[in-house]
Amino acid sequence: MDALLNAADSALRTIFVHPRASRACPTVPECGDEQLSESDRILSGALMRVNHVGEVCAQALYTAQALAARSPRANQRTTHPALAVQLEAAGKEETDHLAWTRQRLDELGARPSLLNPLWYAGAFGLGLLAGRFGPGVSLGFVVETERQVEAHLASHMDRLPPGDQASRAIVAQMKDDEARHAREAQHAGATELPEPVRGLMRLAARVMTTVAHRI
Repeated sequence: MDALLNAADSALRTIFVHPRASRACPTVPECGDEQLSESDRILSGALMRVNHVGEVCAQALYTAQALAARSPRANQRTTHPALAVQLEAAGKEETDHLAWTRQRLDELGARPSLLNPLWYAGAFGLGLLAGRFGPGVSLGFVVETERQVEAHLASHMDRLPPGDQASRAIVAQMKDDEARHAREAQHAGATELPEPVRGLMRLAARVMTTVAHRI
């Protein structure tokens, strides 16, 4: 029951509350937004909205996978509290990303995705499903997700306007954190996911990023 209440609390906080970061936002104070043209500001806002959606999904994924790790599977009494702790710790660090991207959206005068509740629900379902297959698959899901997010963030470093150093600093730090999360999950015993599963994950991510760029 406690785990369910924590999951519900995480969902409400992610979707409806301005998050608070435990680390300072990695912006570049001397680079003001006044140098951005209107078109650059709109582009940066759209890209950071996509990144914010990614962090909404990250909260859902880690929360759901931690919930699954604390819950016994059918016909089994085994739970995996150590895995749950690892997932929850990664989720807390992802909260920094959620806060940074939301702060940057506000600075750019852009709004979060209107579909955030839908993104959260879909990601939570995927995380719960992955978690029910056991620690190896759950960690493998983390590895593949973080690898895809890292590649996605690298592409944003190429697409962000050259003058938007503040957004670039945030994305660069996020990229480093995601790579570390993937390495930690790999070292913890992740199972390599089959190529069809990885392909479906890439397809789902492509749909999300395309829609979130606009809505």
